Amino acid sequence: MTYFTPAFLKFFKDLSKNNTTEWFNDNRKTYEKEVKEPFAKFIDEMIARIRKHEPDVNIKASDAIMRINKDIRFSKDKTPYNTHVSANISRYGKKDKSYPGFFIQLNHEGIQVFGGVYMVEKDQLEKIRKHIAKDLKALDKAVNDKTFVKYFGAIQGEKAKRLDPTFNALVETQPLIANKQFYFNATLPKDLITSDKLADELMKYYEAARPVSIYFQKTF
Repeated sequence: MTYFTPAFLKFFKDLSKNNTTEWFNDNRKTYEKEVKEPFAKFIDEMIARIRKHEPDVNIKASDAIMRINKDIRFSKDKTPYNTHVSANISRYGKKDKSYPGFFIQLNHEGIQVFGGVYMVEKDQLEKIRKHIAKDLKALDKAVNDKTFVKYFGAIQGEKAKRLDPTFNALVETQPLIANKQFYFNATLPKDLITSDKLADELMKYYEAARPVSIYFQKTF
């Protein structure tokens, strides 16, 4: 099934050049028809597919989709709108971005998919490190899964400058224990957005991410 037309890509290309409230209001009908409505249908479809693997992902599109309006209170960039649409598909949806889910972002430049653990609090990070220390081989197996490596490459994330001595002794064996974040991502071409293969292709990335996602979900 095809969810998006070339008008979706054109909307974001134009928005990136005219990121003002006035322009957006003048083009709101196009946004509703070509972006908001089809994106909600697409995310509902992705949720339904993912729920077959994760029954606890009992959410709907509105629980997963991020607002297009930006929070500019603490940003130097005062343009009012994101030049993309995005959604976080997990048991908690957009309410909790720390829980390992499947994050999708679309715009006129292409598709970004993300997974893993990004926005993690101190207590949760401690749980993750203890989980890694308990079985170093389990994480090694997940991140070196051939399909995961093919689709995502490797785990990314900022590393801590200092560690508890207990964890510090394990860095040489498993360097990821020093990470403060454990995320991964991939970029797909914009032509896929208007293809009837979009959902099928993104599910390949979801399934490739499963070994790592399952590993980190066990720490929550």
